[in-house]
Amino acid sequence: MLDQLKRAAADALAELAAVDAEAELAAWRSRHLGKKSPIKTLLGGLGALDATERPQAGREANLAQRRLQAAFDERRAALERAAHEASLGAEALDVTLPGRLPRRGRLHVSTLILRRIAAVWAEMGFQVYRSRDVETDEYNFQLLNFPPFHPAREMQDTFFTTEPDVILRTHTSPGQIHVMRERCPEPIRVILPGMCYRYEQITARSEIQFNQVEGLAVGPGIRMSDLKGTLTDFARRMFGPDTRTRFRCSHFPFTEPSAEMDIECFLCGGDGCRVCKRAGWLEILGCGMVHPVVLENGGYDPGRYSGFAFGMGPERIAMLRHEIQDIRLFWGNDMRFLEQF
Repeated sequence: MLDQLKRAAADALAELAAVDAEAELAAWRSRHLGKKSPIKTLLGGLGALDATERPQAGREANLAQRRLQAAFDERRAALERAAHEASLGAEALDVTLPGRLPRRGRLHVSTLILRRIAAVWAEMGFQVYRSRDVETDEYNFQLLNFPPFHPAREMQDTFFTTEPDVILRTHTSPGQIHVMRERCPEPIRVILPGMCYRYEQITARSEIQFNQVEGLAVGPGIRMSDLKGTLTDFARRMFGPDTRTRFRCSHFPFTEPSAEMDIECFLCGGDGCRVCKRAGWLEILGCGMVHPVVLENGGYDPGRYSGFAFGMGPERIAMLRHEIQDIRLFWGNDMRFLEQF
């Protein structure tokens, strides 16, 4: 049996020397170190040997198994080193090359415009006041002089919820009531930025969600001339010191009198171009004196206090400044568009 053990070990080592792939190595291990290997089979016949030969044969068998296991481990390590070196050769890495900087994020174009607008109003003494996106019909309409079945409600297609009279706000104007009720009877100068939601057909000029910046000033003795001077100053700070403005009569239920404010087209200087539709003017916001009913609903005495309000769309201003033709690009997550800003 001793001769058989030595031959089995020698044959296994010779076969192992020719192995040069991991699959072949696994097969060799199964044949020569598994339960049905030649050495294991010989060990099963120890009981038939003479008692004096049995210990030596057992020691020789165990020694042969340890040699084969050690040879297997060494061969496996050699194959792994060879595979690693081949991989390095095929995928050469020049460590002297400069590293690749990670791509840095950037602010969304709407955020950039919102921050610019907020910075201009901060310079003029206005604070930022944030109000909730989910509103009640009372705050969104009724307290702003939109009684039930008022025709102006049809201009603001509303997202209703499953809760009675709970809606997504259609404009940031409900924040006027919130801030007035919080600060009455103190004077107020705030802007109210935020997202608005309207159930409208999505086109190049309309979206179901958009940002809006509302403004409100309340105090004793505020007049229409204060409104016009303040908004003209804003336009010059926002678009340049030589910006010309004009006011056109309009109508909003929560202001009286009401107006739309235009600025002279900053692309053509008023000569007329594609952006201003050959008119020479760009509409940027609506405004007016706060309606007495709204003042009273906010807690102020219309006999002692007056105020003005205005509202603008940052996306519209961005579209005008950058000649963006489709409002859907703002929320389409197209990196080709967003990386331009």
